[in-house]
Amino acid sequence: MALLILAILITAVISKEAYFVHGDIGTASYYNPPYIPTKCDGNREEQFPPGNLFVAVSEGLWDNGAACGRRYRLRCLSGPKRPCKRRTIDVKVVDFCPFTPCPSTIMLSRDAFAAIAHKRGRKINIEYIQ
Repeated sequence: MALLILAILITAVISKEAYFVHGDIGTASYYNPPYIPTKCDGNREEQFPPGNLFVAVSEGLWDNGAACGRRYRLRCLSGPKRPCKRRTIDVKVVDFCPFTPCPSTIMLSRDAFAAIAHKRGRKINIEYIQ
């Protein structure tokens, strides 16, 4: 029995499905540069994580600025014309949504959007967890 459980765990770790967690459901769009100044760290270039995997969040996640620096793991669930890539990414909150009203729960940098979805549409459904 212990070997069976071990085999299942190893299989889960090897498969990318191990990264999929049950989190909150929302929508995501992408926004274009310039990305600075941000509401979190103004003009500081070092606020952006490697790979430019960062986001701006809507009012529901902003929490009066307490969201700055938070990290979320997210993945694409669905969207028009089957845009999702089978990948999960970790992103950092660097800004408040630059649009009023915000069109999505989370606004992804172009690089973050491209990491999880093909640019066949502008808005996708996502799963995310802090």
